[in-house]
Amino acid sequence: MAKSDYYELLGVSRDASPEEIKKAYRKQALKYHPDKHKGDKAMEEKFKEVSEAYEVLKDADKRAAYDRYGHAAFEGGGGGAGGMGGMGGFRGGAHVDPFDLFREVFGGGGGGSPFDDLFGGGMGGGGGSSARAGADLRYNLEISLVEAYKGMEKEISYRSAVACDRCHGEGAEPGSSVITCPTCGGAGRVVTSRGFFQVQQACPTCGGAGRVPERKCTKCGGEGRVMEQRKVKLRIPPGIDTGQRLRSSGNGEAGMMGGPAGDLYVVIQVKDHSVFDRQGDDLYCDVPIKFTLAALGGQIEVPTLSNESGMVSLKIPAGTQSGTVFKLRDRGMPRLRGGGHGDQFVRVQIEVPKKLNHEQRKHLEAFARASGDADQPVEESFWEKAKKIFD
Repeated sequence: MAKSDYYELLGVSRDASPEEIKKAYRKQALKYHPDKHKGDKAMEEKFKEVSEAYEVLKDADKRAAYDRYGHAAFEGGGGGAGGMGGMGGFRGGAHVDPFDLFREVFGGGGGGSPFDDLFGGGMGGGGGSSARAGADLRYNLEISLVEAYKGMEKEISYRSAVACDRCHGEGAEPGSSVITCPTCGGAGRVVTSRGFFQVQQACPTCGGAGRVPERKCTKCGGEGRVMEQRKVKLRIPPGIDTGQRLRSSGNGEAGMMGGPAGDLYVVIQVKDHSVFDRQGDDLYCDVPIKFTLAALGGQIEVPTLSNESGMVSLKIPAGTQSGTVFKLRDRGMPRLRGGGHGDQFVRVQIEVPKKLNHEQRKHLEAFARASGDADQPVEESFWEKAKKIFD
């Protein structure tokens, strides 16, 4: 089977800088790391492939050989068993552990999984602790604009892995114990060969924990966790906006072998409102007014979220034009940080009656006659500008 292009595996261009290659590897390694995909062989293979790609492209000489000869640069040609000989004559690629590469980039150490230092869990290499932190969970919560304005307490329901109450999260049937894994001897990893790589991977028996139950719990099957429906109450603060998230500590998946639970992250989506358009902390709305009110001026009631009645008075000056925007200070959304409120902006749209009765037409015609040429300058100004479009 043809091998994948190293640049494509990392998602970078062929002229990518070393820093771009390293950044791309970090992203791909985190995405496919076996600790995040327990038992998923496809993800494990992908992790090995991106590690192999990075091992070559991070080295200037190996990268030059690959650019010139492709994968043939590292196949045969006097490189020795598992070596990096090939056309470029390079050595030093043998016995590369993808986890060592991961530690090199992320700074992990201590002989355990490189995820230990990043996420507090891991594969428990070298006889270390087998406790693993539970995964974080994401929950998308849709709320109304009014709820976002006022804030509230909301109860959400979701399925999550929780500690088994029969074995108390240990995975062992009551009366039995947890013992050292017979396959890996407690290391949590086993060594396999793949081409010029000698790689270490999670032990297939213990999944990297280094320990296994003597007799598996009959309720959870040795997992130490079971899936259950959970309910959590959240306090939604006033002024929260779409894309912002709330963290509920310890309400993610239960940890394994006594490890801490993950966290629950609730991502907010504020629904569109039929009247208001939100832009940051400000609110915008369109309000229709009669053309007589626009001409003569007066008071109108406009919708608002800032009081219980839902309405606030707005003064319309005589001669107001359609599209005029009025500002209602401190009538917008509560500011999530810093206190106070945004503003509310009201744009008036003048409504022209579609039908006139006899009396209305009579008065309007009289008004038109009385106006004479008073209305013409605006219209003439427009047409004068129109004539000059192509000048």
